[in-house]
Amino acid sequence: MIKRALISVYDKSGLEKLVEAFGGYGVEIISSGGTARKIKEIGYERLVEVSEYTGHSESPGGLVKTLHPKVHGGLLLDVADPEHKKWMDENEIEPIDLMVVNLYPFEKVVAGGANLETAGHNIDIGGPTMTRSAAKASLLYDRTCIVSGVAQYPEIIRTLNENDGELTTELRRRYALQAFRRTAGYDKAIVEYLEEEL
Repeated sequence: MIKRALISVYDKSGLEKLVEAFGGYGVEIISSGGTARKIKEIGYERLVEVSEYTGHSESPGGLVKTLHPKVHGGLLLDVADPEHKKWMDENEIEPIDLMVVNLYPFEKVVAGGANLETAGHNIDIGGPTMTRSAAKASLLYDRTCIVSGVAQYPEIIRTLNENDGELTTELRRRYALQAFRRTAGYDKAIVEYLEEEL
């Protein structure tokens, strides 16, 4: 059963239907910045700001907000492992069952002829890091699911409804592969831009 989701998205399209589906299963959402504001506008009540969850405010410009042990511990550690569970309890880390993320639009920005500074501001750090953490945990423990694109939302909603709030092993592993493809493509775009620019 999905109990807790972390949502951090640049592209906020489709969030209404996804959040509405989560509401039917009492999912607690952790979020920050513009994503949290959007979820509040939708009227979702079981929302916790990342800064409240971690106990640390966001840095200026939002550059550091999700790079925190309470976020990555919640994604990467296995609550079924007694050693992991003990460390999580000692550090007040809650398991995160579902990660919904899409990245800053680096490819779109540089396609328009961005200079190095603009391109640099559009290199996502937290998004790919959380994507990889959730995808790795999905493969290791078959618990965390990584949703790395808006196009996946309808299948997530359908699968939750068909399985009484749970997801399947097949879906989690397929989405982990798609997530690694996304971060690999993202890094490739950055390298190609820098090779041409520098």
